[in-house]
Parts: sequence; structure tokens; C-alpha cells
Amino acid sequence: MFGDNHLIVVDLGFGDAGKGATVDWLCSPAAGLDVAAVVRFNGGAQAAHNVLAHGRHHTFRQFGSGTLSRVPTLLSRHMLVEPLALASEARELAALGIADPLSLLYVDERALLTTPIHGAANRCREDARGTSRHGSCGIGIGETASYALDHDAPRVADCLRPEVLRRKLIALEEHYAPLLAGSRHRYDPIDDLVEAYTAFARAVAILPGDQLAAFANTGRLVFEGAQGVLLDEWRGMHPYTTWSTVEPRNAHAMLARIGAPGYVLGVTRAYMTRHGAGPFPTEDPALSIPERHNGTGEYQGAFRLGHLDPLLLRYAIDACEGIDGLAVNHLDAVGEIRTATGYLTEEGCVDRLECGVWQDLEHQQALTDLLNAATPALTDLPDDVPAYLEAELGAPVVLTAHGPDRADRTLRIPAQA
Repeated sequence: MFGDNHLIVVDLGFGDAGKGATVDWLCSPAAGLDVAAVVRFNGGAQAAHNVLAHGRHHTFRQFGSGTLSRVPTLLSRHMLVEPLALASEARELAALGIADPLSLLYVDERALLTTPIHGAANRCREDARGTSRHGSCGIGIGETASYALDHDAPRVADCLRPEVLRRKLIALEEHYAPLLAGSRHRYDPIDDLVEAYTAFARAVAILPGDQLAAFANTGRLVFEGAQGVLLDEWRGMHPYTTWSTVEPRNAHAMLARIGAPGYVLGVTRAYMTRHGAGPFPTEDPALSIPERHNGTGEYQGAFRLGHLDPLLLRYAIDACEGIDGLAVNHLDAVGEIRTATGYLTEEGCVDRLECGVWQDLEHQQALTDLLNAATPALTDLPDDVPAYLEAELGAPVVLTAHGPDRADRTLRIPAQA
């Protein structure tokens, strides 16, 4: 099915499509893929990849979703690493019976550090936006990325150099002091952060630069994306986006450096979801689909449901410059779901969304405006949803799920294979 390719798992929606459960299955003994490592190639501690396997549930945030099968995790240079949250997640995994989870963790020294200072600043800005919030998780991902554009930002390597780390944290604190003055948001003292981060450096393997080839030499790599392509910093619907490159260009670049092939597996639900603010043409408040692991967050906003939208999925595939296969989740919940055939707008019927050139935020804002004003033309969803999506999206459905557990996933041989 996948040949000798390494796998790149990408969410084609707004997030919450089931990337974690997909990666968990790919890493499980049932898949038989001999996975050497899960590589996290974007995002940070704001991820929430829910995995249910044989009665064990965990929400993966920074650890790779193959950890329940004891597959190591490589946090690449493109990750934003939050050591305090990692320590907490390690304790949760240990409580599930994963012995010494931190021994399964490898971290590129060039990765940026997300600190409680970034998080406090993030929440302060969202508070100031009031009802115009962008839908942040409030962890500080955007602040981490934006601060690093113009400053000597803290990185994982600095956890090995306490005095350098202290200097950078003091500079970070001074930078955000005017914003945080008088706010309700607090963070740990610098001395406590330095102590915690140096302990983190003693507990995990910090790698000097790109060590991807060493992992690839021992087996297959699974690249686990975070968020969804429709939230991508340059391809998402501006300004309701993440400060992260969600589409797979960074994963492709990492593989190109070691001369290795990649297979892009696009993940979608059989319907659409969105967490928080932003355009959502097929949203239907009348839909009633139970959601155990997603709810309303103070900063993220409400969890929203909508009908299947091939237009948005095709757009996401174009933003990825094509995919090789599809994983379709939540096929057990399609009873009320319909599908969009186009959008009715003031300019007429729209049946395709154009990507435009990369890094053109004016184009992305125009897409946001279009989608905010669009009314979807809906029709009944065919009984054979995988075959329908293959025809609509031009990619084979290779993995399906009819429930939340690892055992609910089935490898599918496409009709054209």
C-alpha cells in the first residue's frame, strides 16, 4: 500500500480530524509498518490528538501519537517545545503504563521554547480582542513564533546552558512587561523556569541538529502534523490561523535532505468540524453528534459541527500540492450529514476555491470574506462515503474508521488499486 515511503499525516480541515488516532494505528503492531519514529513537524503544546486504544485514552500534545506502542518521538526544529507541559504529559503516559516516557523522546536543539511568559502574553492579547478573538488555545504558540522573528529567542539548546537561558528569559520578560503590566496573567519566576528547563535537559535526548537519517536507517518514519491545513499560517483563512506551517512542505524538505521518499496521507472526518472563530460555510447548529473529547475552551471557543465540504477539502489538497491517499474517520456518525456541491454568493455559484500564490495574506483574507458570506448548496450524502470522496477529491481512500478505538480502523484497498 505505502511501499517504502515514509508517511506524512496531514489534517485537511480545521483540526480535530483524527490525526492522532491515525498515527496511533500506523504505529501499532496491527499495521505492520515497522515504524522507527514519529516526527512532529509543526505546532507545539496546543495540539490535542486523542487516541483510544484497547481501553487506554490519552490526549497527545507533544509526544508523538505512536507512544502507546512505544514508538520514539522526534520533536523536529519546526516544533515549538514547552518543557513544563512535556513533563506533565510524561506523567500522564506513565500512569497509563508507559515506562519512562521521556526515554522515548528526542528533541532537536534548534527548536524554539514556548514559555509561560509567551502564554501569559497570548492570553492577554486575546482578552483585549474581546468578541473579535482569533480562537487561540492561549498557550503562546503565536507569541513564540512572532518573538523569534526579531529577537534572540530561547531555544532547546539553551536548556543545556543555564546562564544563556537566564539571559534570554530575562530579555523575554522585559519585552512583554508593558503588555502584561496590570493583567491577571501570571507566570513562574525566572529562577524556577531555569531550574525546570535544566532538569528537562537532563531527562531527554537533545540532538545537535538534524538527525533524521539515523532514525530513517532503522525503519519507517511517520510525520505527524498538528492543527489543520485550513488553519495554516499562509494557506488558512486569515486572520483565523495558526503561526505554523501545517501543510507538508517542512516534512518534504526534511525528507529531501536525506534523499527519502514521502507519502502524504490526508486525514478528514466524514463531516466538518471547527474549534473557535472563523468562517465555516457548512456549519449546522442543528447537528447532534456526540463529542467526548472536544468542548468549549476559554480561549479556543466552541466546538462547531458542519456538513461535509468537498470544496474546502479540495482547497486543502491543492495547498498541500497534492496528496497520495486519504484516511476518512467518523464514518459511524454520518446519519445526519449532507454534502456541499457549491456555494451561493453575491457573485454567483462557486464550485472551487483557488489557492493563489504562497504567502499572500490579501488573497487569504479575500477567501475568508467569501466564505463568511457564502451559503452552501447541500445535497444528500451517498451511502458509500469513501467512494464518493475518492471521486470528489481525486485520491484513494486507504484507511477508514467507524469508531474511536484503534480496533475501529480498517485498511482499505481502493477500487482503482
